[in-house]
Amino acid sequence: MPALLQRLASNQVFRFLLLGGTAATINWIVRFPLSAAMPMGAAVILAYMIGMGAGFTLYRKYVFPGSTRPLMEQTMTFIGVNLVGAVVVLGLTTLFLQMPAAAPWPNVVREGLAHGAAIGVGAVINFIGHKQLTFRLASRPAG
Repeated sequence: MPALLQRLASNQVFRFLLLGGTAATINWIVRFPLSAAMPMGAAVILAYMIGMGAGFTLYRKYVFPGSTRPLMEQTMTFIGVNLVGAVVVLGLTTLFLQMPAAAPWPNVVREGLAHGAAIGVGAVINFIGHKQLTFRLASRPAG
């Protein structure tokens, strides 16, 4: 079993998914105390920002260490990649819901499946975006 855990820990995609799930959990959990102190909409937005901050920190340290790009560039690109991912997830969820269902499932099931599939595609896009853009190594000048 330890060999399997070591192999998983060394897999970048596994670390990305595990730590992304951790950031999403942080987002979800912190919303509860925040909504006790502020309106729900503000709590959701602040919790989302806290979750994104956790994701950025975790990805930067454990998934994509060693980027030589300036911190501000990484931060702005991280936000941009996440915005693209959010648009993709929303668009795909809507598209999947318009597809005819093979089984007469209740809407809550269809919505859950559509959203889950869209999140999966969004995770792939985010991984590629963060690997190729956010946390890539800065280009060195030729010379």
